[in-house]
Amino acid sequence: MNSAKYIYRCCCCGKEYGGSSDIYLCPSCSKLNQPENPPKGVLKVIYDYDSICQNIAQLAGNGYIDLLPIRSLSSLPQLKVGKTPLYKYSRMEGKNLPFTLLLKDDSQNPTFSFKDRASALVSAYALENGKNEIVTASTGNAGSSLAGICASQGQKAIIMVPKNAPAAKLTQIVMYGASIVPVDGSYDQAFDLSVKSSETFGWYNRNTAFNPLTIEGKKTVSFEIFEQLKGQLPDRIFVPVGDGVIISGVYKGFEDLLMLKLIDRMPTIVAVQAKGSSNLVGNLFTDVFCSQTSQTLADSISVDIPRNFYMARQYIKTYNGEAVTVTDGEILEASAILARNTGLFAEPAASAALAGLISFFRQNKVEGNTSNMVLLTGSGLKDLKAVSPIVQFPKAIKPKIDALKELVDTWK
Repeated sequence: MNSAKYIYRCCCCGKEYGGSSDIYLCPSCSKLNQPENPPKGVLKVIYDYDSICQNIAQLAGNGYIDLLPIRSLSSLPQLKVGKTPLYKYSRMEGKNLPFTLLLKDDSQNPTFSFKDRASALVSAYALENGKNEIVTASTGNAGSSLAGICASQGQKAIIMVPKNAPAAKLTQIVMYGASIVPVDGSYDQAFDLSVKSSETFGWYNRNTAFNPLTIEGKKTVSFEIFEQLKGQLPDRIFVPVGDGVIISGVYKGFEDLLMLKLIDRMPTIVAVQAKGSSNLVGNLFTDVFCSQTSQTLADSISVDIPRNFYMARQYIKTYNGEAVTVTDGEILEASAILARNTGLFAEPAASAALAGLISFFRQNKVEGNTSNMVLLTGSGLKDLKAVSPIVQFPKAIKPKIDALKELVDTWK
């Protein structure tokens, strides 16, 4: 371990690099990358766990700063990122559940998505290192997240989005004052353009997986789960998967706690993908990566080339994770079940995680008396168009009590 509090380690070749330098992908592995395959050389942040163990009693009280790649918590935005609610349910659809259902609601973050965890940390690092312009490619959530966080920090955000991104997310980006760059192409093409823009203009890049700090920001959810459940981890955690960064972040947080012996096991983490965009779970056990064009209403997890494929696959295999794919119909069904039973309105990508749990339950894969958590990663207000097929509004009635009685009769 060098003089810095952390180093970078390549998840593919294992080569290590000093944490005091700005680096994105492993220079050795990234030379071999091809645009039709997931990038190799994604870096993992490694801390001096032996030293941290010596002051383990101070870890939580100090906001886990020893496990974050920044110098001070004061560099983080004033906005309340993280510390999101965790709800417990024993009934659903009027029936007792044979298992415990836990919902971690990250739609309560400032820009209403899980992505704020990554944006906050990237912004803090940029602030500490004199970087004022931050660029990212996004289908919407990461872009609106970075735009909002940068607005709170006085930084310049440049957001590159595919032109078909949901209007609500684009509206957020514009309202936060970011410079939005619609790209006539896919998310992957916007991603590649943003990387070239960093090389050309020197903008700091927040891109998912490309910047290893995004994983470090997202892992904070695991620290919160550990604290909120007082160390009693759930048996399974269902995580929506697109690029593979959120699930890697969940794994990384628990892995840090394992390294510090604060927990003695890894929860079984279930990767949930839309069947129309299953390019990560569909390649978990293949030798040659094969990508299919994504077609799903869950735009936040619609990815042709998962940018964090190799790290996510490594985590899933190392810790015996599980995987499931769900149809768009199952996602919409889960969204409706969630909303009418809990008052939580989640975007399709988030509802996919609940759809994964429902699929497991229907296949008798959820054991009784187990604890099962669903990670809800974004608000349903992000994309109202996606749920329009299951939303019906009644016709307006005359302002007469008889007309109201007729309407009430239809509710029975």
